[in-house]
Amino acid sequence: MLNFLQIRNYAIVETLDLDFSGGFTCITGETGAGKSILVGALGLLCGNRAETASIRVGADKSELCAEFDLPDGSPALHWLQQADLEQGRICLLRRMINDSGRSRAWINGTAVTLQQLSELGELLVEIHGQNEHLRLVRSEEQYRLLDSGGFHESELAALRDSFGAWHALELEKQSLLQETPLDPGDQDLLQYQVRELEGTLLSADEFLALEAEHRKLASGHQIMAALEFAQNSLDAEETGASEVIHRAAEQLNALADLDQDISTAAGLLREAAINCEEAQASIQVSRARLDLSPERLTQLERELGIQHDLARKHRVEPEHLADVLEQLVNRLERAGSLERRLREIDRELDAALSNYRRAALTLHERRVERAQELSAGVTELMQELGMEGGRFEFDVHLDSEALPSVRGSDRLELRVSANPGSPPGPLRKVASGGELSRISLAIKVASRSGPAAATQVFDEVDAGIGGETANAVGALLKSLSSNGQALCVTHLAQVAVFADQQLQVLKSSDVSETRVETCLLGNEDRVDEIARMLGGKISDQSRAHATELLTAATTRH
Repeated sequence: MLNFLQIRNYAIVETLDLDFSGGFTCITGETGAGKSILVGALGLLCGNRAETASIRVGADKSELCAEFDLPDGSPALHWLQQADLEQGRICLLRRMINDSGRSRAWINGTAVTLQQLSELGELLVEIHGQNEHLRLVRSEEQYRLLDSGGFHESELAALRDSFGAWHALELEKQSLLQETPLDPGDQDLLQYQVRELEGTLLSADEFLALEAEHRKLASGHQIMAALEFAQNSLDAEETGASEVIHRAAEQLNALADLDQDISTAAGLLREAAINCEEAQASIQVSRARLDLSPERLTQLERELGIQHDLARKHRVEPEHLADVLEQLVNRLERAGSLERRLREIDRELDAALSNYRRAALTLHERRVERAQELSAGVTELMQELGMEGGRFEFDVHLDSEALPSVRGSDRLELRVSANPGSPPGPLRKVASGGELSRISLAIKVASRSGPAAATQVFDEVDAGIGGETANAVGALLKSLSSNGQALCVTHLAQVAVFADQQLQVLKSSDVSETRVETCLLGNEDRVDEIARMLGGKISDQSRAHATELLTAATTRH
């Protein structure tokens, strides 16, 4: 439920703070006073696209804020929990639009994307504008209407699962059909290449090890010369580094007690002597291990040459030849199993299609039941809404030959007769704009039972009606607020009298600025506002008529 709405520098509103309560709230005022600005602000807080033109003239940004109280188990509360944005039952939305065109949004103080704001907004508020009825002629809206509310959720899930299984097989089949079959010559060539690689291929690690050994042997003489020079430099009898360092360390060590720096130098020389001895040992091991055999070098060059030849042949680096072999083997295996797999898929597709057809038929039967309920409910409400003798039919036709679809195999059509004696025809061709608005409202009332947003907003959906029909519309709008909240921008007194609370929007202007204010009407002020809505001028007669309408609405509900 919407608790409050705060607006700063939006449209012609400089500052506005509105408190709301549950039940049915009507927002009234003179034409052009700014009533629909409240609806627009709520739309922006629910993720609608923002434009810089909506910023109040003279301001550099608009700021909007709304607080909602969420009941336990509500879809919006679940969404917040999943997004790790929950802060108890209170949900605070905030949005800022600056004059550069940038927009920022927050949920419970955390910055979020516009997509997140929109997802949550759909669960918090449902806005119905004057052209809301135009959605009824769209196929996606008709499916949504028929399938919402959880009346046949298990059948929908079974349909989606069976379609998914069929679709996966169909995709695999189409992919296999794109494979180019191998003729005998191509198959012989692939088999030869596989045998060639399997007989001579080195792994990437083996190839790199051979390359390292080849580089070492190719530089063998330089390595041996360097080792011999290092050995002689360290191990010469009188002038070798090891011998000289040892003698120097011994002489300094004898004087170490006399000077700390001498002691330090002696220690460093001892470490150097030890390092020289370890270096000599490493040099001896390296010399003993070094194989300068020309035969081994020739063998390495031959083996590496084979790998490089294969790599050039397949246009890859030598270390990637293993990948080439795997690809060739897979291509041969696919070629051998292609026809077999296609035959298997055809059998599996037949079975999957049968499962889909059964699921589509079961869903169709449940949809027909739901469509009959909606048809009867909407037809009954049409009688109250000034279309006596009118009929509404939700036609659900099963096309058993249609290609599988995630929606099922049903074709939907809304058919209506607004006048007695006229056979129902397609909604888009038969009903006028005013009739469509009333039928849309009737459908909204007849179909409620699913997890709709807790706050319903109606922006002048009662345009173009009057008299007793307006009374019926007011009663229906009030009924939509049961166990929730409904807000309605209206010019009709017959609708406003059904409200649990009535907000009046007032606009005032002077030379420098235009201001918009709102006030929650008490009983006497409400009588005056209803009287103004009835005739434009407030008089004793219009007040009496307003009081009569308010009393009748209270008695009716």
